[in-house]
Amino acid sequence: MSATTVFEARKILTMNPARPMATHVAVRDGRILGAGSLDELAGWGPHELDRRFAGKVLMPGLVEGHCHLMAGTLWRFVYCGFFDTTGPDGRVWPGLKTLDDVVAALAAAAARSGGDGPVLGWGFDPIYFGNGQRGAAWAGSRCTRGDLDRVSSTRPVALLHASLHIVNVNTVVLQRAGRLQAGIDHPAIPLGGDGLPTGELKGPEAMLPALDAVGLGRSFLSGDEAGIQDFGRLCVRAGVTTATDLAATLSEPEVEGLLRITGAADYPARLVPLLRFIGMRPADCVQRAAALAERSTERLRLGRIKVVADGSIQGFSARLRWPGYYNGRPNGLWYTAPEAIREVYTLALQQGLQIHTHTNGDEATDLALDCLQHALALHPVPDHRFVLQHCQLADDAQFRRIAALGMTVNLFANHHFYWGDEHHAVTVGPERAERMNACRSALAAGVPLAIHSDAPITPLAPLFTAWCAVNRHTASGRVLGERQRIGVDEALQAITLGAARSLKLDAEIGSIEVGKRADFCVLHDDPAASAPEALKDVRVWGTVLGGRVFEAA
Repeated sequence: MSATTVFEARKILTMNPARPMATHVAVRDGRILGAGSLDELAGWGPHELDRRFAGKVLMPGLVEGHCHLMAGTLWRFVYCGFFDTTGPDGRVWPGLKTLDDVVAALAAAAARSGGDGPVLGWGFDPIYFGNGQRGAAWAGSRCTRGDLDRVSSTRPVALLHASLHIVNVNTVVLQRAGRLQAGIDHPAIPLGGDGLPTGELKGPEAMLPALDAVGLGRSFLSGDEAGIQDFGRLCVRAGVTTATDLAATLSEPEVEGLLRITGAADYPARLVPLLRFIGMRPADCVQRAAALAERSTERLRLGRIKVVADGSIQGFSARLRWPGYYNGRPNGLWYTAPEAIREVYTLALQQGLQIHTHTNGDEATDLALDCLQHALALHPVPDHRFVLQHCQLADDAQFRRIAALGMTVNLFANHHFYWGDEHHAVTVGPERAERMNACRSALAAGVPLAIHSDAPITPLAPLFTAWCAVNRHTASGRVLGERQRIGVDEALQAITLGAARSLKLDAEIGSIEVGKRADFCVLHDDPAASAPEALKDVRVWGTVLGGRVFEAA
């Protein structure tokens, strides 16, 4: 018989309603034998008592149901975000408060690197730059190719927006991508007063050729080996044991690399990359996902599909229903044709595959609901568990429809803090901003709920995400939608069992109970006993994945 380890803790929050708290948990072969008292667990026979967590609090390993492996990869480039943030090594990177600060940071990086290689920044969002102006017509100080030409007029320069739905590039990149032409008529390529592209490119159709022209290739979007290792370090620091990648191309070299990396004994996270439906026919996408599912391992789960319906609200590329954007900007972009969504939904249902669909705007949510209703009429499937990711502007009627169709939602709670003030004043206006990411409405409608960070769009930190859903504070301290707040217990459920359910993994992870994977988040503090406003300050010691211990320090 394999060895049994019993971990002792100050308190164990099991998220198992039949036994919500315990003091000990027994582990054998990477799985949980049981949670309870030491006397109860002694019935399993000889064991080693591990007391290293005797002063700590254990809860199920946190599940990040919407993030990206590039949250590790992007750290080799220049951080250009507005807010301070923490890297995989624990270093705090200061936010940049003006466009001139961003240009200076990129220019300094160009000077350090020398040569003629590309210069890439990330985390940028001009909606914060307005010289104090916050009127409804204001949309931020836009970056232009001229601004990035100040970084270099001979090297390719690209600046990824925090949303990852927009990139700004300099003249060199436009020339190499064949985009420096007068009179281009495309909603994703804004033109300046000279009739030439400004250098701001929206959506994959416009962005990807430019990123190719930068000379980096697209591998960094899914993460390379060094970036995936750094991503694992971020997971440990955040208490995360299972994390997704919702922008994966999953080429054969990428899959082989993921199998090798996650198969190593010292890799600290279970990864769930979703095949992005882009640049392929629906039938080919479903066939590829079905083949990938056969190659899943315990620590690499394959076979799910991601569809993107629209863009970003703060980037004004999401699709909104009437009356549209509060500041009068034109409606956003459709990323995937309705016919393609209907077909990929139908084929996935036939193959028993799960699809997660990005919908930021409420018009995009309507489209996804219409397409799934059509597909289910052709091929009814119980417990398909299709997921709407973000679903930020859904109203009560849409949540009732989501419940009727058997869907799950994974809401972007962090948006309240990072963009709530801008949504209130600029993008959607006060009324709709107060019901964005409506966790309370989702639960009231009976919709299974998860919440997420979308890292690197916002930092990977599920306890902070839970704080956002509980308190709904903006960066300025405004409470944005008090009636949509949820309780601490509901928020902890959303970052454990709720997120696990959204991935169809709730039979294996998300709670500490017999038979499940021995995945734990190890905490210095008790989130259940913390004041709601202190939830984000709960300190993470590290994680346990399948019985293997990883310390954040």
